[in-house]
Amino acid sequence: MTTPTGLAAALPQYVVGQKIGSGGMGVVFEGTHRSLGRAVAIKQLPANLVGDPEVNARFDREARVLASLDHPHIVPVYDYVQTGQDNLLVMEKLDGGTVYDAFHGAGLTGEQSCAIALAMLGGLHAAHVAGVLHLDVKPKNLLFTSAGVMKVADFGIAQVVSEGATMVTHAGEVLGTPAYIAPEQAMGNPLSPAADVYAAGTVLYELLCGDLPYDRTRGAVSMMRQRIFTDPQPLPRVPEPLSTVVMRSLARDPQQRYRDAEAFAVDLSAAATAVFGPRWLERSGVPVHLAPRVTGAIAQQANRQPDAPTVVSPPVRGLVPEPTRTFRADDLRGKALRPASELLRTGPSPLWPGLVAALALIVLVVVPFTAPKTLDHDPTGLTVNGQQVTNGKPVEVDLSAPIAISGASTDKGPTVVHFAVSAAEVPLGTVLLENVIPKNGAFQASVKPQALMRWLVGGAATGEVRVGDGQPQRFTLVSPQHPMASVMGTGSLLLGLFAMAYLESVMRTLRRGHRRPAAPITAMPLGALFGAATWLLISALTTTEPSATHAIGCAAVGAIAASCLVLATAWSARR
Repeated sequence: MTTPTGLAAALPQYVVGQKIGSGGMGVVFEGTHRSLGRAVAIKQLPANLVGDPEVNARFDREARVLASLDHPHIVPVYDYVQTGQDNLLVMEKLDGGTVYDAFHGAGLTGEQSCAIALAMLGGLHAAHVAGVLHLDVKPKNLLFTSAGVMKVADFGIAQVVSEGATMVTHAGEVLGTPAYIAPEQAMGNPLSPAADVYAAGTVLYELLCGDLPYDRTRGAVSMMRQRIFTDPQPLPRVPEPLSTVVMRSLARDPQQRYRDAEAFAVDLSAAATAVFGPRWLERSGVPVHLAPRVTGAIAQQANRQPDAPTVVSPPVRGLVPEPTRTFRADDLRGKALRPASELLRTGPSPLWPGLVAALALIVLVVVPFTAPKTLDHDPTGLTVNGQQVTNGKPVEVDLSAPIAISGASTDKGPTVVHFAVSAAEVPLGTVLLENVIPKNGAFQASVKPQALMRWLVGGAATGEVRVGDGQPQRFTLVSPQHPMASVMGTGSLLLGLFAMAYLESVMRTLRRGHRRPAAPITAMPLGALFGAATWLLISALTTTEPSATHAIGCAAVGAIAASCLVLATAWSARR
């Protein structure tokens, strides 16, 4: 690393002083402009991180944009220099300490925290409009002037160093501050202003309650995994509507967050006015330059509740140091860096369970068409509505009208005639006709079906006639009404759609990153229901007599398909 003497040679117009800070993004020295007498901070990016021509070109491009930023809540960049060995940024030197210092010192009231957040969001929005992302928003990068004006420092440095990707060493040590990065940044996905909105929301969450929205005790990589796969903990001890605004900024899906930093500031200003009462911003003592939209939101909320009581919140003090180690340039010498997404996108490939699910779905559709049109029955001497019942020949029966049944009987006196309808051994109704008197070894009866039978049966079903204690005689029964006018038709369709919708909700939860280890098991009953419903619907539409064997087979295939589909979704979300 270049010594202060080397820096003086690179920056002859400045008097270079002592080192005043360091971190994973570089080392900072104090300095003074020789002609103007202006105090400056000189940031030297680590040489081992910016030693290749591509990164140097990126630094040059970003530095030009940074130097063009002009906003009251952005630390201005006065100059930048490339020497071939060093990349140097010359910035305003701020002597009022950092938000981290104030938070871990005397603490910050809710009003002060919200005022700091408005200043932070104002600076972020101005940078975003200019096309610059920060990507390392945290309390240590929020600095105060001696007059108490808060300014955001280090715009674009993370973008320069790593093109926006969170970087780690091969030992898994994280470069930067994983406590505040957005899920898409940790995953190495394309970034937008929503990434800075997330980090700003995390900072405000911490300032308001003293803790982070995730467990900070399990290491940096674990902290990033939590952001990707689990929802943040609700903001404790903070009233509505302020907590709602903060939690929206922490949505894991960028599309669910505020569309830009100023939209976040508008809702935050209105919520803070509703919670703390009128003139809360003046009471905070934090100077803030507000955009017209933000000022309007405060005025509108104050007019909406002009007699709202003034609420003064007690200071919240940070008691736990920054939860993850910040690396210095010396720590990273000789250590190759790689994107953190290589560690986070681990897990088995979803390809194989996806292929099994696809194959099972194909089998599920094919199996009902392989079933025989009629089951194997052996009726003897039975006549239904004048049609002689024979094996393999369906009998059309209108279940809305009386049914004439006749056949042989060994009973000598009055007997009972049982008429029943079933599908795949599932009873759909039974009618008993008593005091039927056989004559000459035969009986004749007129059976009036139950009204519900008509609406239950669609397509084909199994009819059954039993006289007294004799053996039941089964036959294939076909209803003349359209299958979709029955429970077997429309009911199976609705059950299938219900199973699909419930299964989709499970997969949507997994796609959003929720961990559900038991999801493949709990999906099996849904898959079985979908498989059975598909079989019954196809059987009804094709007028195929339902078979219990095929029903069980389709339910089993459906359970396998659902389990594998959920498993593929879970593994895909983890990658």
